[in-house]
Amino acid sequence: AVGIRDRLPRRVTIVEVSPRDGLQRWIGAAAAIFDDRGRILLVRHNYQRHNWEIPGGGGEPGESAAETARREVREELGLDVEIVRLAGVYWEAHWREGQDGHHFVFLCRPAEGARPRIADPKEIADLGYFDIADLPRPISDFTVLRIRDAASGAVPRLTTIGPRVWLE
Repeated sequence: AVGIRDRLPRRVTIVEVSPRDGLQRWIGAAAAIFDDRGRILLVRHNYQRHNWEIPGGGGEPGESAAETARREVREELGLDVEIVRLAGVYWEAHWREGQDGHHFVFLCRPAEGARPRIADPKEIADLGYFDIADLPRPISDFTVLRIRDAASGAVPRLTTIGPRVWLE
């Protein structure tokens, strides 16, 4: 495994500029979607490491974290989802351009009869459902952590994360 900073070319929105320190705060949200066999839905990006990831991305002005997760799933997979519950909140001290931010992950379920498809081929190269014990590579340790947290059903907690470690 190789340690590396994750600087994905996604839209991110400044949530606030702290009057105390002048730092920007970023927000991102993702959806953990499991099928009836307990497999997680992942997308493979068309940029950077071409890594596997849970669907998600950066917030837009006036958008809640839950709205961000739903919009990103719709944009990437053409799939409408229902938020079931918050699965985790993650704080990263040096997420974007040296600024900190929060990542939110929601356990989601697809709308009745909906099936995922690649809706944005510029961003998404592939998608699939995978057994948690046999996740595809490359994938980051942070993605694996979020999948396990969502699958556990545990009460969500705030987790501080460090630089990503890539599992090849």
